[in-house]
Amino acid sequence: MDNAYIAALKRRRTQYALGRNLPVTQDAVVELIQEAIKHSPSSFNSQSSRAVILFGAQSQKLWDIAKSALRKIVPADAFAATEKKIDGFAAGAGTVLFFEDQDVVKGLQEKFPLYADNFPVWSEQSGGMAQLSVWSALANADIGASLQHYNPLIDEAVAAEWSIPASWKLRAQMPFGSNEAGFNEKTFMADTDRFRVHR
Repeated sequence: MDNAYIAALKRRRTQYALGRNLPVTQDAVVELIQEAIKHSPSSFNSQSSRAVILFGAQSQKLWDIAKSALRKIVPADAFAATEKKIDGFAAGAGTVLFFEDQDVVKGLQEKFPLYADNFPVWSEQSGGMAQLSVWSALANADIGASLQHYNPLIDEAVAAEWSIPASWKLRAQMPFGSNEAGFNEKTFMADTDRFRVHR
């Protein structure tokens, strides 16, 4: 299939071997992330997704926070592997922190009580679409990334360090940087096990 959007999606892959040699400027990365989130869909055009973009030492600080939190719960004899993984994220050029603004969700619940139970779910879906949009946009700028979830373990420390509003709920972390390794071939389960078409 010759489709530019599908081609862009195919470039999005998990990259753990990150470096700090970005192919574009930090300002260009910020603009790319902002545009990707702004143009991602959200229920009732709620625009509930929020992002904090960390570069360099600020990104390193995030992964130091994660490492410190994990050291308290990971058995000592297993921590070396955990530390290596976290150091890999810290080796990148930066990290995007993804949040969902719960004040927006509560406001919609109050305004549209008939759908109150659905708004938290729709918020999560909006957040997921924002994450995919950013990840794909980074990949198409030849920037590697992966999606991580150390929330809620790091939530309190992150909120304190970067003065995060109380209504912002941390949902994911995306370390990014230069691609320092290639990608393995991606495999897929049979289409017949995933899709049904009725004509």
